[in-house]
Formats: sequence, structure tokens, C-alpha cells
Amino acid sequence: MASLNPVNSFGNFDKNRIMRLAECYTNEFDSSKLRDLICQLDSFIVYARGSDRRFVNLKGISDLAKLLVKSDLHQTWPLVYLLIKLTLILPVATPSVEWAFSSLKYIKNELRNSIGDEFLNGCLVCYVKRKIFTILIVT
Repeated sequence: MASLNPVNSFGNFDKNRIMRLAECYTNEFDSSKLRDLICQLDSFIVYARGSDRRFVNLKGISDLAKLLVKSDLHQTWPLVYLLIKLTLILPVATPSVEWAFSSLKYIKNELRNSIGDEFLNGCLVCYVKRKIFTILIVT
């Protein structure tokens, strides 16, 4: 993720690391898209480092995503933009999944250890989304 950081004119840019990150997203990047991403990364970094002064003072990846959308450059490099979006989602998604699994220990204790997956799934949804259920009960 640090390889996409625009600070210091993309000083941490490393195409090999970026490609390894893209390979983790098999649903979004098949083999043909990975080949296209290599080409898009090459042209993107040349453009970002030299052709457009708007890329100079960016503070982070979120600023980069905003600039790409604001300037319609997300259409020029759609795969680079997709990877940037996925990079921005990752820090949010990971704690959400961990929170759901930590909630599981409250639901599946020794007394309920033998319950089926379908019932457990229903209990977990109710526990994780309990604020919604509280609002529905109150109203």
C-alpha cells in the first residue's frame, strides 16, 4: 500500500509490490487485467511525476483518489484507480471482520457450542447489528 503513496513524488513507488498487491484481489484482477495494470502503472507514474503539477503536494492515498476523480484521470487509468480504491477500503474492512469474529465468542460459548451454522449466523447478525434492532423495537 505504501508503494501507491504520492508523498515525495511517489518516492516509495515500487511496481513489483503493487503488482503483488493486485494479485491478492483475484476477483477484480484476472490475468489480462494484470497485464493491463502493468502498462497503466508505467504511464501513470511518468505522468504523475512529471506532467501534472497537481500531484506534487498530495498528502496521502485518499488525496490521490480525490484528485484522480476531480480531474477525470480515473477514466484514463481505471485499473490504477480501482487498486487505489481497494487500498483505501482495506484498513476499514479488516477491523470490521475482526470485530465480527470477536462478537462470535460471545454468541458461541460452551452452552451454545452445538448450534448449527444457520442459527449461529442469525444470532451473529442480530448481535452485530443490535443498534438497528434496538431502534426497530423502540419504534
